[in-house]
Amino acid sequence: MTTSTSTAPALKIIALGGLHEIGKNTWVFEYNDEIMLLDGGLSFPDNMMPGVNVVLPDMTYLRDNKHKIKGMIVTHGHEDHIGAISFHLKQFEIPVIYGPRLAMALLEDKLREAGVFNRTELRRVMPRDVVRVGSSFFVEFIRNTHSIADSFSIAINTPAGMVIHSGDFKIDHTPVDGEFFDLHRLAEHGEKGVMCLISDSTNAELPGTTPSERAVYPNLERYIMAAKGRVIITTFASSVHRVNMILDIADKQGRVVGVVGRSMLNVIAHARNLGYIKCRDDLFQPLQNLRHYRDDQILILTTGSQGESMSALTRMANCSHKQIEVRQGDTVILSANPIPGNTIPVVRTIDKLIALGANVIYGKDKGLHVSGHGSQEDHKMMLALVRPKFFFPAHGELRMLKQHAKMAENMGIPSENIVIAENGDVIEVCMNYMKVVDKVPSGVELVDSSRDGMVKGEVLRDRQQIAGDGIFTIAVSVGLDGKLSTTPDIQLSGVVLPMERSQIIASVAKAIDNSLANCWGNFARNVGSLEIDWIGLRGQLERDLTRVLRQQMQSKPMIVFLLQTPPNSTQSAPAPAAKPNALGITLRPGSVKVVAKPETDIATSANGNGNGNGVTAAVVANSNGTAAAAAAVNTAVTASAGRRKRTAATV
Repeated sequence: MTTSTSTAPALKIIALGGLHEIGKNTWVFEYNDEIMLLDGGLSFPDNMMPGVNVVLPDMTYLRDNKHKIKGMIVTHGHEDHIGAISFHLKQFEIPVIYGPRLAMALLEDKLREAGVFNRTELRRVMPRDVVRVGSSFFVEFIRNTHSIADSFSIAINTPAGMVIHSGDFKIDHTPVDGEFFDLHRLAEHGEKGVMCLISDSTNAELPGTTPSERAVYPNLERYIMAAKGRVIITTFASSVHRVNMILDIADKQGRVVGVVGRSMLNVIAHARNLGYIKCRDDLFQPLQNLRHYRDDQILILTTGSQGESMSALTRMANCSHKQIEVRQGDTVILSANPIPGNTIPVVRTIDKLIALGANVIYGKDKGLHVSGHGSQEDHKMMLALVRPKFFFPAHGELRMLKQHAKMAENMGIPSENIVIAENGDVIEVCMNYMKVVDKVPSGVELVDSSRDGMVKGEVLRDRQQIAGDGIFTIAVSVGLDGKLSTTPDIQLSGVVLPMERSQIIASVAKAIDNSLANCWGNFARNVGSLEIDWIGLRGQLERDLTRVLRQQMQSKPMIVFLLQTPPNSTQSAPAPAAKPNALGITLRPGSVKVVAKPETDIATSANGNGNGNGVTAAVVANSNGTAAAAAAVNTAVTASAGRRKRTAATV
């Protein structure tokens, strides 16, 4: 990395996630040989990531520098800030993690479930607590207001200067829990001098101020009161303030509450233990007890505000929930707006609920949701109080970062003192300058739905191809005479054929016959015994067959090609010394033996890697009949990279 030209070392700031996007918030603060992390968030897959459960930032830099990590700071308990920590702890240790009580309670559950609780120490903090991380970082927790309780802005005092990280925030002057934004403390730091402000840019495009969370209360109260039957209401499980208001309204209107969804149950339990939700115990009733109450005495609080496929509300809409059936007369209230990318599943869920006879109340015009992020006037207030020398807009897509930077410039911060960075940029900052000096690996790491395996880039491409066009498996048996021994066997999964199956089989057989007639002499020779280069033959047959199928089919399914060889593929008479061919494969007398070079696979994938044909091929020796060859597809390699050396999974 480039080093500072200043006599005193500069502070390095690296965002591994959270820039030009919403989610994956992960920050690295590095001074000399010490690293302090701030938050460790995840994001969720889009519809182009089949089989992916969560999306993490690329942690290559931290794996390579794990010996420098001294600790982590957590700003609040949202998934995009703490959701990835359990995955990180499987790769490197974090000696200590400091954070708010609610965030630490939620994080402890995650770490225990993942089996990594013993790899770190969780320490809970209170407002204005100061903690030391390593020898270079003194960190103060400053109470702010957000959509989740127990949220903080962070003041980081380093030898290079003071950095304020706003965390996620809005300026709520009437917070539900009575915990006010500690604006006085921010102003005090501003008076002393702040080198750099890193600030939330999420709503930088929206004029005005973000309404208080309390603005939702009268609208929720009105719609719940108007409901004649059961009320089913969904919101973000982590919106503790919103949940607290819903419970208060239910209690006032004489409704008991059934809670559905694991995350909702966990958050309510922790929030009650910490005093952020206050209600009587008998307000909650198990779902099986709700049948003892009239419909107008029931409120069901559930997850699923974003149309998640396995969420409780979506399963109710699909009539697949085991305990709750939506019926005529129910009122369903969506107290959340769809986040970008979730509009379609949310709308589909609403349609299904309406079809079941429910009265569904949703939409921005109903006043049932307010953002947890500040708008332009909130951002201006933050800038005015902190008065930083340098400004670093964060937590937002590019247009949001640009708008936030423009606001800062209008408030007197010179454009040369503002940095709009990308994930992976290394920012050096000291009292004399702030600039991008280097780049570290950035991107994403994808976690399989098993939550144990990482989805490599080539595997994701294969999954995308299979999801789009299916799999076409072809098993071919060739005799020692260079002719087909039996009719080719094909197996189709998710493939739409442009012709009858019998026509495809005939076309495959014809293509193989033509290819054998043209190339057999290139791969079979007599030198006192018959020697056949089955691997080379397989490659040629695969290329010819793929070319024919691509011409005949409009789609591009993954093609898995299996070549079955006779029991005695070669004779035992002396033969020239065996040498590996271009694929790193050695043919030995009496058998077909595959010797793969290190880091290299002999099969090629259907996404076009390796041989460029989009085909997986394998040689199956000493088998009887094409059925055995077809069965071998279960062990064929379908995600290799041909001659290409494997690389880290970074997309």
